[in-house]
Amino acid sequence: MENIDLGSIIFEKLEEAKKQTGRINIIITDKTGVGKSTLINSMFQGNLAETGQGRPCTQGIKEITKEGIPISIFDTRGLEVKEYKETLNELRNFISKMHKETDVNKQIHVAWICISEDLRRVEEADTELVNMLSEFVPVIAVITKARSDNGFQAEVKTLLTQVRNVVRVRALEEVIDDEDIKLPQMGLDKLADLTEEVIPEGRRNAFVASQKASIKQKVSRAHKIVAGAAASALAIGATPIPFSDAVILIPIEVGMLASISAVFGLDLSKSVLTTLVSSVLGSSATTIGGKAIVAGLLKCIPGIGTLAGAAISGTTASILTTTIGELYIGTLSLLFEKSKGEPPKAEDIEKAFKEKLSLKKK
Repeated sequence: MENIDLGSIIFEKLEEAKKQTGRINIIITDKTGVGKSTLINSMFQGNLAETGQGRPCTQGIKEITKEGIPISIFDTRGLEVKEYKETLNELRNFISKMHKETDVNKQIHVAWICISEDLRRVEEADTELVNMLSEFVPVIAVITKARSDNGFQAEVKTLLTQVRNVVRVRALEEVIDDEDIKLPQMGLDKLADLTEEVIPEGRRNAFVASQKASIKQKVSRAHKIVAGAAASALAIGATPIPFSDAVILIPIEVGMLASISAVFGLDLSKSVLTTLVSSVLGSSATTIGGKAIVAGLLKCIPGIGTLAGAAISGTTASILTTTIGELYIGTLSLLFEKSKGEPPKAEDIEKAFKEKLSLKKK
């Protein structure tokens, strides 16, 4: 096998990654002033509440989306007493309709009910709301503006019996001037973990890709992708592959890079993935010689690259796949930590990934 159409493989694997990521839909309810917009901006990439596009679904429900982020936030108007019954009925009709959707990408997957710790009370209306929502989706109670618990979290758990869990969050760092005390962000990573636990497995990649509160969560999902790709490479190499035919491993490597990119919430464009693949292969061409591709890949494992003309075993193929995948995860993890969960620039990813690859090859 002398030549391989790398451009076609990249396009195919990008489409697969997008399909596997899917979409997550979250409905968020509250009373006015509990900090819902701040929570959304602190939890998800792209400052959704500020920069996302809002589409009215009903008189009191708005869908917030943003291109490139696989999430829809369904934002309800403040559930004030005066309009409560009207809003609740509207919400029931809406979520019931979504629940019947055959396309899972259009269903609601989880609900957050936000309660301000400042108010320190759970009303009958909150109980009624949770009971209604829990008929259709798992519900998490989010105590916002957390400063001093004093048993309020336990009270919420006791009164709202249908919620899956209760978590206290402080979406932004606060400074108490009178006491010169800084209160850091808290609880966002726990909210991310609790949400991932209750949503369907098929929606988890979309949620992990969209959230920015937990880099650890992204890394964990990415490790699973690498493990799956390594297992596929091991199976292919169970019968040693002639060096010149080892380009059959390329779709596995490309698919792995695409899937890791997706779960970190990166732009899934052909140009970005082509640049990443070229970083590994040492070439920017979209159609290059198969032997050149394999030689470039094998240089990621010291000593292996000298085996040109020999055979590649399943173990070697698996090690190669794991090495590339883990180097890429390490690159993204550091960059996302620096950018506080927001996607770094493509050129920064390329530069950092090339540096890690060059260090590994030495």
